[in-house]
Amino acid sequence: MDRQQIGRDAEQRALIYLKQQGLTLISRNYHCRFGEIDLIMQDREQLVFIEVRSRRHSHWGGASLSVDIYKQKKLIKTASYYLSQQKSSNLPICRFDVIAFEAKQNNGSGDSRPVWYKDAFRPEATF
Repeated sequence: MDRQQIGRDAEQRALIYLKQQGLTLISRNYHCRFGEIDLIMQDREQLVFIEVRSRRHSHWGGASLSVDIYKQKKLIKTASYYLSQQKSSNLPICRFDVIAFEAKQNNGSGDSRPVWYKDAFRPEATF
């Protein structure tokens, strides 16, 4: 299985998991000139921007550690653009979550459960 297929599978698994937790899908794979957001979902009154990460092995750190400060800034910029394109004059309460699928063993075998990091990071400027 190639990297893109692994990523698509992880996003689908994350989507199913989050729907089971009561979130509602707003958008999937939102693209703009600043980047991509894997999932945009509604969790009660909050709009949630979700980054999904999967790792077959942990040689360079885990899936959750791959959402470094540079990736966070890119996600924040993309989310800001998304919000600027919405027709509503009221900005929703927003948060950034990470769903990580970590390798169970160093050789990459095994099927991991999602680890949900709610409010994983915050933008410097409040939405």
